[in-house]
Amino acid sequence: MVSSERLLAFAAMSFLLIVVPGPSVLFVIGRALAQGRRAALTTVVGNTVGAYVLVVAVALGVGSVVERSVLVFTALKLVGAAYLVYLGVRAWRKRGSLQAAVTTDGSARGGGLRTLWEGFAVGVANPKTMVFFAAVLPQFVDRAQGQVVAQMLMLGLVFNLIAVACDSVWGLAAATGREWFARSPRRLSLVGGIGGLTMIGLGVTVAATGRKD
Repeated sequence: MVSSERLLAFAAMSFLLIVVPGPSVLFVIGRALAQGRRAALTTVVGNTVGAYVLVVAVALGVGSVVERSVLVFTALKLVGAAYLVYLGVRAWRKRGSLQAAVTTDGSARGGGLRTLWEGFAVGVANPKTMVFFAAVLPQFVDRAQGQVVAQMLMLGLVFNLIAVACDSVWGLAAATGREWFARSPRRLSLVGGIGGLTMIGLGVTVAATGRKD
C-alpha cells in the first residue's frame, strides 16, 4: 500500500490545491449565499462524490484519456461551465423570492437530492480537480508495492477528506454572513443576487480556462 511518506506528501500537496478557492469552493460559497447553510453542506457532499468519481476514473485508466485529449477535456469543461451559468442565472432570477423560502434554521427550502446532484455535476466536471488527479495522483503511487488501483483510491480518499473539511468551512462562513442579510428582504435579495452572479462568473471563468497544448 501507500507508504506514510508518500501519503503525507500527497496530503500536503492536496491541501495546497484545495485551500486556494477553485470552481468547487466558489460554487459552495455561491450556494451558501443564495440558499444557506444546508444547501452549502449538501453541495459539499455532492462535490466530494463527483470528485471521487474522477479518482475512480483515473484509477481505472479513463482519466488519462480525458487529460490527454484536448477534445474530450474541452467538451467536459464547457458542459460544466454552461451548467454553472445556468444555475447562476436561476439563482439570480429567484433572488426576490428568497425571503419566503428561508426557514427557521436559516436554510432555504428546496430539494436536497437536486442540490446534491447539482453539486455532484460541478464536482465531476471540475477541470482543476480533473487535471490534478490525472497528472499528479499517479506520481504518488508506488508501483513496486502493487495494488495500484487500491493505492489511487486511498490517495483519492485522502484528497476528498481534506476537501470536505475545507469546503465546509468556506460554506459555513458564507452561510453565517448570509444569516445577517436574511433579517432584511432587501439585503437577502442582494446576497441572493451576488450568489447567482458568483456562479455565472465562475462558469465564464471555467469556460475561458485554456490548456497549454
